[in-house]
Amino acid sequence: MKVAALAYRGMLAVAMVAVAAAIAAAQGGWKVETGKPFHAAMVKDFYLEGNSIPTEERNAALLRTPSGGRLLVALIDTTGYSSEIKQKYIGMLIAEGAVNVCGQAVGVGSYGFGLERPAATSKEDAKFHLYDQAGHEVTSCSAPRDADLKMPKPLARRGFTSAVIVWN
Repeated sequence: MKVAALAYRGMLAVAMVAVAAAIAAAQGGWKVETGKPFHAAMVKDFYLEGNSIPTEERNAALLRTPSGGRLLVALIDTTGYSSEIKQKYIGMLIAEGAVNVCGQAVGVGSYGFGLERPAATSKEDAKFHLYDQAGHEVTSCSAPRDADLKMPKPLARRGFTSAVIVWN
């Protein structure tokens, strides 16, 4: 069960960074920031509902908006926190300018977000929620299910070349 949850979170992190990059490219003028600007903006912990929850650079993206503001998006590590926090939050965003989330204008500030997922066998869409730092919902919207998305397969040994193992 833990392996499946970790695999899901990993897929979500990769998808989040890919979506952030795609949004940046599609909206013209958006830019993915890397290197020193990214490291300078990245927070080690994020404060939500009285909890300081750790983040990791590998699960984050920094975008520069067309107006010059920055948008930092990252998954948070809720391991060891209450089940309420674990169920409610999967990530955070910090906006230095106005952005639209779920079709609603969201101002400068920091927010937590979560994803209410249906049962694994369900064909229903998930629901995305955006919360302020006090835990009050700011907005929510449907997160359509991608039927073509495939579960990742763990690394598998494909063969041997002399004493070196070749991994795929």
